[in-house]
Amino acid sequence: MPDSNRPKHECGVFAVYGHKDAALLTYYGLFALQHRGQESAGIASSLGDGTPFFLHKGMGLVSQVFDPPHLESLRGHRAIGHVRYSTTGSSTLLNSQPLGVDTVRGQLAVAHNGNLVNAAALRDELETRGSIFQTTVDSEIVLHLLAQPDETMGGPIGSLRRLEGAFSVVVMGENEIIGLRDPNGLRPLSLGKLGDGWILSSETCAFDLIGATFVRDIEPGEVLIINDQGLRSEFPFTEAREAFCVFEYVYFARPDSRLRGVTVSKARIKMGRELARLHPVEADVVIPVPDSGIYAALGFSEELGIPYDPAFVRNHYIGRTFIQPTQLIRDFNVRVKLNLIGESVQGKRVVVVDDSVVRGTTAKARVVNLREAGANEVHLRISCPPHRHACYYGIDFPDSEKLIANQYTHQEICDYLGADSIGYLDVAGMVRATGLKENSFCMACFTGEYPVPFDAAFDKLFMERRKGRSQLLPDQSSQPPLFATRP
Repeated sequence: MPDSNRPKHECGVFAVYGHKDAALLTYYGLFALQHRGQESAGIASSLGDGTPFFLHKGMGLVSQVFDPPHLESLRGHRAIGHVRYSTTGSSTLLNSQPLGVDTVRGQLAVAHNGNLVNAAALRDELETRGSIFQTTVDSEIVLHLLAQPDETMGGPIGSLRRLEGAFSVVVMGENEIIGLRDPNGLRPLSLGKLGDGWILSSETCAFDLIGATFVRDIEPGEVLIINDQGLRSEFPFTEAREAFCVFEYVYFARPDSRLRGVTVSKARIKMGRELARLHPVEADVVIPVPDSGIYAALGFSEELGIPYDPAFVRNHYIGRTFIQPTQLIRDFNVRVKLNLIGESVQGKRVVVVDDSVVRGTTAKARVVNLREAGANEVHLRISCPPHRHACYYGIDFPDSEKLIANQYTHQEICDYLGADSIGYLDVAGMVRATGLKENSFCMACFTGEYPVPFDAAFDKLFMERRKGRSQLLPDQSSQPPLFATRP
């Protein structure tokens, strides 16, 4: 069930080189990364002998897209996979990944997490040079750059210098798997080892699932090439300030992942402690908003000695639905995901700990639920600063004018939500909780200081034009994938 009042996840990428069960491992890896995208999933694999790549992808969750026959058809000792939430391009099968093509350089398949801020200019340039695009996603630009038949754009590796923005990408070629990160390191990508095989993943939690050993993070600006000769790294990008997305720690990443050497759950607990010191309150119970608010609520509870109670119960089995509720069930989108154990809050002063407030409508509905259940007081505590600015690097925050903290004061937000008080963690406390340096993060959604320049006006006009073109395409839900799955 999509929820327009929450920050939207990005995408997850996974790759395997040198393992006889490459596609099956990728399937399990995508399960571990499912939280990063629930719109579509796909896997491409290769025998490495010049035969066509195998590919299967579809709309929905990993468990809905793949079954045993599909996995058996994905042969080979190398594979790449992708789970998607669309931040550019519409949500259709045509735009699902991996994307693949047969070029003069051989076959290529690409899976991408992030958002290119110069996608419009690059696409116009490539189309002028004769490139024909099959999708409306910026990820296809990476494929076209790598496929250029001459050295005009710097060759396969040099052409990547043209990319600007956030990108963690895995590429499968005829003889190699390639992993690359943007020079600011905005999106995560890590290297692991399983037997004689190598693994690339958006998050380390996927290594744990398949029994792989974490080796290291891919460096910002690194292009890691994995082939039969081993590993080779190139750094074709101009060096830039590291600007890792701090919201990965707050919300996106799984709590059992390690990002830049920091366990996400530990960072969230510390954020809760920082929040409690900054905005203490006298209360009877601390309640988390699952799942991302759980660890911050634990820290808040421990710091102030207030009992912790998981009174909101999450329904983990909603799946996808295209049937929108009517007024028959009020607040359906909220209640179908979270139900409240009323006796846990009746007659009590309640602190609700959440990771963020975006538009505010979901938080307002939760306050109403608590009041209806008999809570005497409702205090909201948010484990990150107020979101006041849009993200152009792959997180689908609404436009700034739709962000409640961009339009109203804290007191006005508190009044609108119907809470007794509201308190946000500040930037300094959020950074302290990670144990890392403040200047190594991107915090543009909080501060408005963007590490990579962009032309939002030009990009918006271009994407509107692109969207208009895509509406002329036939319905892609029944169209075959770029590569036919070979038995």
